[in-house]
Amino acid sequence: MPKRTVADTEVKGRRVLLRVDFNVPLITETGAISDDRRIRASLPTIKYLVEQRAKVILCSHLGRPKGKVVENLRMAPVAQRLSQLMGLPVGTALDCIGQDVESKARALKEGDVLILENLRFHPEEEANAPDFARKLARLADVYVNDAFGTAHRAHASTVGVARHLPAVAGFLMAKELEVMSQLLDNPEQPFACLIGGAKVSDKLGLMQSMLRKVDMLLIGGGMAATFLKAQGHEVGHSLIEEDRVSLAAKLLQEAEVSQVSLVLPVDAVVAEEIRAGAPTQVVSTTNVPPGSRIVDIGPKSIELFRSELKKCRTVIWNGPMGIYEIPQFAQGTRSLVTFLATLDATTVIGGGSSAEVVQEMGLTDKMTHVSTGGGASLRFLEGTALPGVEVLLDKEQ
Repeated sequence: MPKRTVADTEVKGRRVLLRVDFNVPLITETGAISDDRRIRASLPTIKYLVEQRAKVILCSHLGRPKGKVVENLRMAPVAQRLSQLMGLPVGTALDCIGQDVESKARALKEGDVLILENLRFHPEEEANAPDFARKLARLADVYVNDAFGTAHRAHASTVGVARHLPAVAGFLMAKELEVMSQLLDNPEQPFACLIGGAKVSDKLGLMQSMLRKVDMLLIGGGMAATFLKAQGHEVGHSLIEEDRVSLAAKLLQEAEVSQVSLVLPVDAVVAEEIRAGAPTQVVSTTNVPPGSRIVDIGPKSIELFRSELKKCRTVIWNGPMGIYEIPQFAQGTRSLVTFLATLDATTVIGGGSSAEVVQEMGLTDKMTHVSTGGGASLRFLEGTALPGVEVLLDKEQ
């Protein structure tokens, strides 16, 4: 069901509590922001509210303070960067609830922007404590959620506050929901899902859901070893989820019954140690040496995956093809990302580490959509309801 957006709501002169995902990476030594992509992603919603003369109150978490005040996780650097990007002052609060914050919120003029202190300095945020949600709601007249990356979490700022205020989607949230819904409901065929990452268990729901939607499922990364094991191949010391081997075998059978092409690597880069500079060799996936570990897909697999993806009109990618953090094990991932950037098709990147790779390679603008939510996009594509989306008003409400 389509959700109401901020554009469907009267905001002029009203205090708007805008949940954003400003959980940006910080440089430990300096406290500076190393990647402001998440801040930039919500600029359209913030600018719209300012232009509409709303009184804008931003709230977000930053890092994992575990319910305590952590000085190097305060929101001040984020407010400073947002002010630079917006070209206007951004006020800060010493907390996110309480009388002082309420006074600041009441004093806001039309077009003003205030950012609250880190929500997760309070343990009640992640616990979705009703009283904490009520105190947040007292700050505003309208609630807007633009934090797709946290929509799979039932926290006070994503779910609880929406029970007390009219709750609608921001433009980033609306775009994410539109793109992901299109993938599930009406993708242009042929449709492929390229999945990587370490564990089958992390992507099991996604694979089960995609088998009902796609024409082909291509599997790389550490999880490929579990599928190779299910086919009876030797995988050496590669990471294997023994309790998922039978499930991998079942997925292989389901793909065959559903006439979905499930493509596994045909060769792999292997090493005896997972470290930079470790000696490597390329072997067939049917001939992995007993003392080795699979650390990346091989050159024949890269060509195989490319030839399959070239047939497609829609591709979603989630998860690296190897141990991407070590450059010599990143060739498979980088080659396929470069290829996706040239593909004449709808290309959707499923957030998390996948989005970070695309960003690092400078290819964000070459993709149709790069999701801002790793866990949220996974849950949505699995067909799981997102708590932070469910509480928003439907379009006709």
